[in-house]
Amino acid sequence: MAFVMVLSYSRRIFLRFFLDARMENFLRGHAGAFDAWGGAPRVLLYDNLKSAVLERRGDAIRFHPALIDFAGHYRFEPRPVAVARGNEKGRVERAIRYVRDSFFAGRAVSDVNTLNAQAEEWSRGIAAERRCPGQEALSVGEVFAEEAAHLLSLPDRPYPLIEQVAVKAGKTPYIRFDLNDYSIPHTQVRRCLTVLADPAEVRIADGQHVIARHARSYGKGEQIEDKAHIQALVEQKRAGRRHRAADLLFHAAPASETLLARAAANGGNLRSIAEALERDVPHPNAVRFALERRRQERRQPPPVALKLPDHVKAKDAPVRPARLELYDALKGGTDE
Repeated sequence: MAFVMVLSYSRRIFLRFFLDARMENFLRGHAGAFDAWGGAPRVLLYDNLKSAVLERRGDAIRFHPALIDFAGHYRFEPRPVAVARGNEKGRVERAIRYVRDSFFAGRAVSDVNTLNAQAEEWSRGIAAERRCPGQEALSVGEVFAEEAAHLLSLPDRPYPLIEQVAVKAGKTPYIRFDLNDYSIPHTQVRRCLTVLADPAEVRIADGQHVIARHARSYGKGEQIEDKAHIQALVEQKRAGRRHRAADLLFHAAPASETLLARAAANGGNLRSIAEALERDVPHPNAVRFALERRRQERRQPPPVALKLPDHVKAKDAPVRPARLELYDALKGGTDE
């Protein structure tokens, strides 16, 4: 969006560009013009654009409430031009045509910041040095020096031009604003938060407390992260994995906690479990591997479990031999 404001007497031009036509940027254009001129006009004429005039019925006009509040802060009178009265806005239309022919013609544009820097230089230079319409003997800059003394003085504090948007954080530690995702602390998920944005920074607040700050991105689908948010989430996940196996065991079998406590009191081998936790591998296989390594260090034989099918077990069952005295009795005392 190109914002153009022209002083009626000196024809001094203020030119600034924005990436969208939001109300906040419309008012930022006003504030930028007032700062550049060192004062505010007493009356501002507006074409019947929606940023200024919401509704008009005859002489009854309903201004945008944000514009009314802004005008009250700088003490100027907003006034719309009459419908179908092109002569009331001719100076602005001629200024826009001058901007198009003098500023844009043959200019290469890389980004909005560079474009605004070029626009400011052009406004203070070429545009201010041109002959003032109606006073050809003087330049626009010379006539503006006379007009500047009649501008309203600026208030002590600038008008707060902050975009405020309510957002809902989902189950991931990010919020969506202006087509991009900004990270938040993982403790703030599934909460209603507030985004406070200006052209340079995006702040995310929970009530009165700011929980995150990011440089504003004007891209699309980008993920802007604070390393501290990601690190805190990683540490929380790591701690959760460390205790997850024990928690599941205690939940499934409450007596297991007493069992492990007594095993430790009796000098049971819990070092393998501790080693698995230190290695951040809370899994039974890790404990089994630690036990196997300790057995090899002690050069102990492996505890091989012998598993045989039932028919083999029956075949190899021990047989009790019969007493030979019974056979001697049957012989009747002779060899025959």
